[in-house]
Amino acid sequence: MALVEIREVHKRFGAQEVLKGVSLDVEAGEVVCLLGASGSGKTTLLRCINHLEPLDRGEIKVAGELVGYTRGSDGKLREEADRIASAKRAKIGMVFQRFNLFAHLTALENITEAPVEVLGMSKPDAKKRALDLLSRVGLKDKANHYPHELSGGQQQRVAIARAVAMEPRLMLFDEPTSALDPELVGEVLESMRRLAADGMTMILVTHELAFAREVADRVIMMADGQVVEDAPPAAFFATPRHPRSKAFLARHMRTA
Repeated sequence: MALVEIREVHKRFGAQEVLKGVSLDVEAGEVVCLLGASGSGKTTLLRCINHLEPLDRGEIKVAGELVGYTRGSDGKLREEADRIASAKRAKIGMVFQRFNLFAHLTALENITEAPVEVLGMSKPDAKKRALDLLSRVGLKDKANHYPHELSGGQQQRVAIARAVAMEPRLMLFDEPTSALDPELVGEVLESMRRLAADGMTMILVTHELAFAREVADRVIMMADGQVVEDAPPAAFFATPRHPRSKAFLARHMRTA
């Protein structure tokens, strides 16, 4: 059984249909990069996976469980109570374009708060784990710094450590380097490489094509709310099949 099972997912915002029957599986330990032009549905799909956006049709399972929904005796899906959906969502880490750190908490406190409050971890254990995670992202010496004292790349690395502290079975990344100055991108990608090397299951929306080529197990091209190509990176970058993939690579490889 795949860790993530997405079946015929549809999502619209008003008159605009953003996802048009998306289906895909992601195996445990896989790194999957979602590519596509702006408006292709990539970010909406990520937000549907952890139920930040409700589905209009279809279903998504993570580790065999519906996320945000329960199936009634009539076979129809109904939204779960917030507390149940939140408990499931806690097992899906998400890193956004913006860092979303708590400004009044230090880097260490940003990482320890949720494990203590949500997972019930003891404060000493949470602190020990947070310091270990800060070491893994190269920021142990910044444990007592507040977000305004950190660069954008450092804040994003704290955000990654904060998500991993919740011991997620899946990590979602929504263009985690897009808000960073170019010289800071590499340090964030390096933290993500380490996560991938540790076997974390990851789904990323990214325009970092070199990272996708190097780290991804699969590259998925989205266009007009659909998956148009799904291939290993070597095949995708060398011999893309779909015209939208070819056009995307021609445009982005030229500007890379």
